[in-house]
Amino acid sequence: MLKHSLAPLFGLTVLTLAACSGGSDTGTGSDTAEGSVVEPTMADTQDELILQARTMFEPLPLTPPAVPGVATTPALVDLGKALFFDPRLSATHSISCAACHNPGLGGADGSPTSAGFHGTRGPRNSPTVFNAGYNFTQFWDGRAKDLVEQAGGPIVNPVEMAASETQVVEELQSLPGYAKLFQGAFPGDKTPINFKNVTVAIAAYEATLITPNAPFDRFLRGDASALDAQAKDGLRLFMDKGCTACHTGVNLGGTMYQKFGVVADPEPKYRPADDKGRGGVTGDANEDYFFKVPSLRDITLTAPYFHTGSEPDLKKAVQVMAETQLGQTLTPKETDQITAFLGSLTGDQPQITIPILPANGSASPDPQE
Repeated sequence: MLKHSLAPLFGLTVLTLAACSGGSDTGTGSDTAEGSVVEPTMADTQDELILQARTMFEPLPLTPPAVPGVATTPALVDLGKALFFDPRLSATHSISCAACHNPGLGGADGSPTSAGFHGTRGPRNSPTVFNAGYNFTQFWDGRAKDLVEQAGGPIVNPVEMAASETQVVEELQSLPGYAKLFQGAFPGDKTPINFKNVTVAIAAYEATLITPNAPFDRFLRGDASALDAQAKDGLRLFMDKGCTACHTGVNLGGTMYQKFGVVADPEPKYRPADDKGRGGVTGDANEDYFFKVPSLRDITLTAPYFHTGSEPDLKKAVQVMAETQLGQTLTPKETDQITAFLGSLTGDQPQITIPILPANGSASPDPQE
């Protein structure tokens, strides 16, 4: 089994990209002498299904996407990793970014809505952080333009981590080990421990959390055997029935807003009347109930589904989407086929070593009760 480690590029962040077994090198890259990863080529093929799929989808690259405006370095990613796992960024010192975006749970948390400050639960399901760097905007309602802006939101949200920017900076300044990490990540900054740098570092780390090499990626690159017959039938249905009106590209989603209920209103448990989605951000009634189309990558790992987290069954979620977005009723066989295709979107999960965080100092503030 071939493995491609990005550890030389990202320091403490260990992302092992393992090629699936089966005697084929299709869909795998190769390391150069400098430790960079060479993206595999798209093999020539006459397979009509592969050719059709290539007009709508792209394989997930083996290397992370760039974060706009951020010069990513190993030191920056290492700092971001520490901050991502550090619960002391929260008011109670009990909630980290990883609490709602657990790497062992597909980058989500397996809960309909996440528990935040003193157990308070927000109104929406935590989307996966995996491959989030490929989304055109962040959060269900798109209120954050990029990962940097997204990284700061939960920290200061009173329902989530409930800290203030000042509290976060004072906390980090009191932890002696962070001084060196911030200096290494921001060498030209006279006061590197500031809230903006916190968000930049977390974003740089989050961008490394990718899940390439899914069976569907290998299929797109030319390995017709990467999908079984049922998954291929599901792919055909996915394209023919119009799912690709929203779910296309490298992330099979994450490129647009769409109304939840294009053809028929979903049940209130799926779409509560008081959550206006994008309309609640813009104040434009024409955008009520519009949400960012989620990525379908690793979808089998990130139940429950929808922005409400109200549907635990992927097959039922597929049926709901067919009815509300396309006006179609799927047969049980069609549902099974599409679900089988969705199963082919699960890639290699990031292999993460939990960082040893800087120890408390004598001046470290106590957590809020």
